[in-house]
Parts: sequence; C-alpha cells; structure tokens
Amino acid sequence: MRLIQKIHHALLLLAELPRRLDKLEQAVGNIQTTLSQQNSSNAVQAHEFQVYSQSGEDGIIQFLIKHVPIANPVFVEFGVERYTESNTRFLLTRNYWSGLVIDGSLANIDFIKQDRLYWQQALTAVHAFIDKDNLNELIVGNGFAGPIGLLSVDIDGNDYWVWQAINCVDPAIVICEYNSLFGSKRKVTIPYDKHFIRSKAHYSCVYYGASLAALTHLAQEKGYVLVGVNSRGNNVFFVKAVYAQAFQSLTSEQAYVRAQFREARDKDGNLEFLNFEQAREVIKELPLYDIETDRLIQVKDIY
Repeated sequence: MRLIQKIHHALLLLAELPRRLDKLEQAVGNIQTTLSQQNSSNAVQAHEFQVYSQSGEDGIIQFLIKHVPIANPVFVEFGVERYTESNTRFLLTRNYWSGLVIDGSLANIDFIKQDRLYWQQALTAVHAFIDKDNLNELIVGNGFAGPIGLLSVDIDGNDYWVWQAINCVDPAIVICEYNSLFGSKRKVTIPYDKHFIRSKAHYSCVYYGASLAALTHLAQEKGYVLVGVNSRGNNVFFVKAVYAQAFQSLTSEQAYVRAQFREARDKDGNLEFLNFEQAREVIKELPLYDIETDRLIQVKDIY
C-alpha cells in the first residue's frame, strides 16, 4: 500500500513539473527583464536574453516595447511549430498580450491547443499553409486587423513575399528571419513559389528566405527602420519610423551578422556541420530573384 502511495505521489510530482518549470522560467525572465531595463545601451544585442525564444529575441523584444508606444498589445506570429520556442510566448505570458499564431502542421496546432497556456492566455492558434494570397484573409478572418504591437515572420521560405503582401495589420515592430548566406549587400530572395517547402527545395535545407538587404529594402518601403539583428545572425528587428527615435538606425551592412549555427544537411538528411563558405557553395547554382534588377540570378552571383 505504501509503495502505491509513493508511486502516486511521484506521478503527481511529475504532472506538476511542467507548471513549476514554467514558473521558474518566468521568474528568470522577470529578473533578466529588470536587469535589461537598467542597461542604458540602445544597441539591441546588449539586451538579449532567452526564455522561450530561440536565442536572444525575448530580451530584445522587451527592450523594444519599453521604448515603442504600443496602442494595441497584440501580436501575429507564423511558423511557430509547437509554440514552445517562439518570439511571442514571453509577451503572452509575461506582458499579457493577446495574439494569433499560425502553423502549417495540424499536429503542431493541436499541441498548442492542448497546452495549458491556451486557456490561461488570450491566444488564437490556426492551422494553415501560408502563402501571399491567403494570409490577409487568415489574419482578418480570425479577428485581427489594424494597428498591432508586433508581427513575427518566420516561415523558412517565402518570408519576403508574404510580408510584402500583408496589408491588413499595421505593426509597430516587425521581426523577420533572414538568410545570412545571401550576404549583406544584394537585395535578393528566393523566387516566389506558393508551395515552397524548405526541405524539398534543396536537400541542404539552407536555401530559403531573403537577404538582410532585401528585407531592409522592403521595410523602408513600408515605413520601418532597421534597429538591429540578434547575435545568432538570423533575425532582424524593424521599428515603425515614427517610433524609432530611441534606437540606432542601421543599414543592412552595418547590422549584418553571419549565422552562428551550422544547419546544412547531406542528401540523407544528416547534419554536415559545414562552415559558412561550404554551405553557400552547396547552393551556389540555385536561383535568386534580384529585387533591384528584377531578374533571376544564381546564389554564386552575389559573391
């Protein structure tokens, strides 16, 4: 009988563990936020810390929202997978923002809806494969429109084309993934393909997205300035120009950071641990769309 009681108690502790870990992460995040706010630097990398984000995005976002007036504390993020690692989860749980997340995997969305935070927080999770023609309808159809606090774009593919098409929301802050293999100068992106899937486009999985210069060009057209990138070298941060006085305004060349990770895979799907030059060599023959010249080139043409 005593053994059964001990097993039952152990099972209860295991069931409670995720909640306690979540509280611990929140507490650490609160401390890091406080320390960041005491830092007078206006360089975004000086404020990096990670709670739920992939690297330092949580800290950068906390720094940005401290200085950007947010009339409507709402976010839209897509490409979230299970939402256990994302750019907006800390906003949701610490700052009590509300938001919309979209992912192309039904299993991922089901996982999110079964997570405790789905009833604890004002989160809407939608299953959809995003393209430039359906995204506005998806956002508006789920009750989001007009001024919002933050938009996070990370779909490992048509990021440039999708952000270009968005006109139903007006975010104060935009985060977008860039592909550092495409360099800092040329305004290039993968050609638009409605059905683009990174792993199918090329076995290496490093052919996707847009250059930092291309995204910066698009940001300027939409009325944003580049205020920095993360130290990992994959996410860029833009702020609406009217709110950007507190930040450094950077060019793509000034902000550029090479990716600090090695994600290239071989034809069997195994990580190859290629360095920057080796990874770029693998995709050198693949096409890119040059925004300035309005023509197709190859990856090798940009270096």
